[in-house]
Amino acid sequence: MAGSAKEHRVVIVGAGFAGFHAARELSRLIGATTEIVVINSTDYFLYLPLMPQVTGGLVEPAHIRASLTRRLRRMRFVLGTVNHVDAKQKVVSWEGPEGSSGQVGYDRLILTAGSVNKLLPIPGLADYAHGFRTIAEAMYLRDHIIRQLELASVATDPEEREARCTFVVVGAGYTGTEVAAQSQLMTTQLARTMPGLAGQKIRWMLLDTAARVLPQLDPRLSKTADRVLRRRGVEVRMGQSVADALDGYVQLSTGEKVPTRSLIWCVGVRADPLMEGLSLPTDRGRLVVDEFMKVPDAPDIFACGDCAAVPDLTRPGEVCGMTAQHAQRQGKLVARNVAASLGTGTTKAYKHHDLGFLVDLGGLAGAANPLNVPLSGLPANIVTRVYHLGVMQGNRSRVLTDWTLNATTPQEMTSLDVISAASVPLDPNTPREPRG
Repeated sequence: MAGSAKEHRVVIVGAGFAGFHAARELSRLIGATTEIVVINSTDYFLYLPLMPQVTGGLVEPAHIRASLTRRLRRMRFVLGTVNHVDAKQKVVSWEGPEGSSGQVGYDRLILTAGSVNKLLPIPGLADYAHGFRTIAEAMYLRDHIIRQLELASVATDPEEREARCTFVVVGAGYTGTEVAAQSQLMTTQLARTMPGLAGQKIRWMLLDTAARVLPQLDPRLSKTADRVLRRRGVEVRMGQSVADALDGYVQLSTGEKVPTRSLIWCVGVRADPLMEGLSLPTDRGRLVVDEFMKVPDAPDIFACGDCAAVPDLTRPGEVCGMTAQHAQRQGKLVARNVAASLGTGTTKAYKHHDLGFLVDLGGLAGAANPLNVPLSGLPANIVTRVYHLGVMQGNRSRVLTDWTLNATTPQEMTSLDVISAASVPLDPNTPREPRG
């Protein structure tokens, strides 16, 4: 990459919640004197919290993506995936989407590579489960769910019909709970339009080894979510998981066999594998950093977000959770600390008290505790949606329009049929064969 007349160069790896906000804050602070290079595998920032609504058909996929080239105009954007960091030579290498490659040197490096699907050693998992981490996975899952009901409506074999009408979600955290809630409403509405499914039960199951739904949240929110799901007919099974995944059914940890063509994996995430290849200390896959988000053994490298084990100063001895709330705030602060390391401002330790949690359960249902005030039902739903509109980057009017139209007019529930199962494997190292 050609040299720059500016005094310093800061390279940011990843443009999720942490990287995107770090880039914008850094540009505001020292953009005039420092070249900022952002390397990301997509040309958009993805607002992950609304992905379950994409699968549920409430929000258009394009409306939760914000163009990086438009919003990061004062910096250099590189479309590519970083595959190597040489901390000694201070060089970052990447691969482009069409076989290109390149490298760039840095004075400071901010690692915000994010996370990927968390896998467990369950037989058949990589072959039959559908992940939920990318926009492609969310879009594919919507198509898959719709297709299962369409095929079930014309199936002559009762066992095949039952399997296609059964959906198993593993993981009752934020993502799994919202995916089950939003998608269950969608299938209920869709089934009403299909005469072939008259009288057929559309079965949704939510499994988790934890003792309750949303185990990381206040028990009152857990009870609200549990009550809403059960009232809609979702089988909430705590203390259970999938022990084996096979073609046409899954076997639960209890030994029960459940016929299904839809195993939806929302167990959680793990730090991007890039962290393990840096030859730097990690904590359960996350790069070890201090309270200033600085890597102790590499003074010019900073890291935050899901890929970094940032100490949680509000809970001594623990690290911050892998949440968008932490990542966004860490991104802004790491930019200030990097600027301070280059002579602008002062460093500050990351310390953040949670402002509350929000869960959209579809329809008029929700669970929230803004500023530790417990809410449920319509008030929680309103607070949740107002919050999303307030913090998402761009497309606010489009998302609001989506919500309004879907609340006042019937959805056109059709599949796009543009993403194949082979293109969204749960494990990139395990190719998936096409199945019906």
